[in-house]
Amino acid sequence: MKEFLLGKLDAHALPHEWFTIGGTAAFILGAALIIGLITWKKRWTWLWKEWLTSVDPKKIGIMYFIVAGFMLLRGGLDAIMIWLQQALSSGDSYGYLSADHFQQIFTAHGNIMVFFVAMAFIFGLINYIVPLQIGARDLASPFLNTLGFWLYVAGVVMVNMFFALGGEYAATGWLAIAPLSGTQFSPGVGVDYWIWSLQVSGIGTTLGAINFIMTILKMRAPGMTLWKMPLFTWGSLCSMIMAVTVFPLLTATLFLLFFDRYLGMHFFTTDLGGNAMMYTNLIWMWGHPEVYILMLPAFGVFSEIVSTFSRKRMAYYKSNILGMLGVSAFALSVWLHHFFTMGAGANVNAFFGVMTMIIAIPTSVLVFTWIATMYKGRIRFGVPMLWFLGFIGVFSVGGLAGVLLAVPPADFQLHNSLFLVAHFHTMVIGGVLFGIFAGINYWFPKIAGFRLNERIGRYAFWCWIVGFMMSFIPMYTLGIMGATRRLDHYDASTGWQPFYVLMLIGGIIIMIGVALQLVQIIASIMQKQRLRDTTGDPWDGRTLEWATSSPPPPYNLAVIPEITSRDAFFEFKQRGGLPRAKYEAIHMPKNTAAGIYISAFAFLASFAFVWHITWLIVVGIVGIIVCFIARTFNDDLEYTLSAAEVEKIEKNRLKDVRSEPRQGRDDDEDMGLWEFIKIVVTWALGLIGIRRRSHGN
Repeated sequence: MKEFLLGKLDAHALPHEWFTIGGTAAFILGAALIIGLITWKKRWTWLWKEWLTSVDPKKIGIMYFIVAGFMLLRGGLDAIMIWLQQALSSGDSYGYLSADHFQQIFTAHGNIMVFFVAMAFIFGLINYIVPLQIGARDLASPFLNTLGFWLYVAGVVMVNMFFALGGEYAATGWLAIAPLSGTQFSPGVGVDYWIWSLQVSGIGTTLGAINFIMTILKMRAPGMTLWKMPLFTWGSLCSMIMAVTVFPLLTATLFLLFFDRYLGMHFFTTDLGGNAMMYTNLIWMWGHPEVYILMLPAFGVFSEIVSTFSRKRMAYYKSNILGMLGVSAFALSVWLHHFFTMGAGANVNAFFGVMTMIIAIPTSVLVFTWIATMYKGRIRFGVPMLWFLGFIGVFSVGGLAGVLLAVPPADFQLHNSLFLVAHFHTMVIGGVLFGIFAGINYWFPKIAGFRLNERIGRYAFWCWIVGFMMSFIPMYTLGIMGATRRLDHYDASTGWQPFYVLMLIGGIIIMIGVALQLVQIIASIMQKQRLRDTTGDPWDGRTLEWATSSPPPPYNLAVIPEITSRDAFFEFKQRGGLPRAKYEAIHMPKNTAAGIYISAFAFLASFAFVWHITWLIVVGIVGIIVCFIARTFNDDLEYTLSAAEVEKIEKNRLKDVRSEPRQGRDDDEDMGLWEFIKIVVTWALGLIGIRRRSHGN
């Protein structure tokens, strides 16, 4: 009876190691604080109706940012733990982590940063910005959008669930390469948590990608042809087409691995006909395009920023688009360079080596179009532009290292070394994360209604640049010296420890940069009256998202304009503003909790698969089906804003809008870091004084 009710779940699964106890306590404390705050403010009804059940892509985008920001802190903590162990574990010292715990942290860090940080930030930007840029009021399927987000949240919970139940995560590397991920070598539940966290969130990603593609192809403003779309929208379209192409492959691969573990099959085992090499091919056929799925929207972000901050029309617009299309095409044919050492043969290795070098051509085209746009431009070096320039420097280093790794003989020497790890991080952090930070700083006024503090943003940028160079440039040196990845201990005679210590110091500087980014947001909120964007166009933008207020109304644009050029809003400003038209009734989707319910049942089914609880599997699957059926037969999906209501909203919205757009700039009112610290300390001392007086009374 116990096995029927609980499966493999027993008392040993409860937290019993210092890191699981600490992690569980931290999550419980954090949840308790949030629940207590919401209860104290009596905001549960507001939270449920206005946010959790919302189908507004702008609100869903903000929720992606919040969850991804939390996971960035979680993944960053893992990185610091890895660097600290490697800095300490030399010679007779074995650091503070066991070998198995180190491998678990290594795996969790990779999964979290790729799946639950970078992907979520990209989806947040696409949700918020793409409908505005193409003049759409919503996405093609608001329900699929909210479902995709809540499946992502279910994956976030699942990837952290081992803290509370299980006591271990996968110790297999972030892609769980077979046969190490099979039950023969990983008999615990860690790999199962890995499988189902990726499976649930990956299905959400696929649904979201389909939704974005249909929105971009079918819901553009009148006159906006493909060759008039903004470049961020183009990058998002290329990215989502790639996602629809390869994420089903990830889903199928994870199911096959699950069948090996759950049903005792032999797809990727070392015996009875299993083929572990096939797993490596399948996972990297998804894994390498995934890097470009993340990069292409970031390339679009940089294109928007370079054009706006150079105060010029984008040079070689079509070449930029062809560069993105070239990257998308070639990225699907280079996966085998990740395992040149596997013995595929000289001809196969030569083909994939050549293809890896060729992909540098369309990427270089993008860089040249950005440089050409800046040429003779009146460049403003705001924080978004600084992130772009930082990207150019870091990405160039990573690109040169990538060309070296594309040569099979060189890769034979450097494969599985820290040189490879440094290259990967140089490309993903420099190409993706810097793009995300640039995009958030660029579009934050549109999202929040006020600009971010420029001075503190610069401090954060320089901490990231300095910390990044100190952390990852030594990795290239260590890789050439023979240091392998996933190394938790090394002999003192190697002379590697100073490099690892330098990497740790760089990681600490990066974390200071992250802390400054949080301070930047807090300081900006404190200054929001002085930083408020009353124009909707703080940077003198060129694309349609700047044509509405900051933040935009739920329907984005009251009147969808006719588009005649690729810099649509800039052209309208040259003509004196958006053309006036008669307001009409607008049909808007109603909020729904169906996505939450379906994702909750998906989480229960996944959890049950991890612990072999058969009855709960049935409950989860049946619950998903029932929720989908109920949603299908629900015809009350929209509400209508009358023309009079739209006119009233627009009049109230436009009351304080200035006639001329304000240029984005640093001004004398910008709060510095020390001013912020002084205000916080004064506030804290004042609060203590209030409490003392209250206690005395």
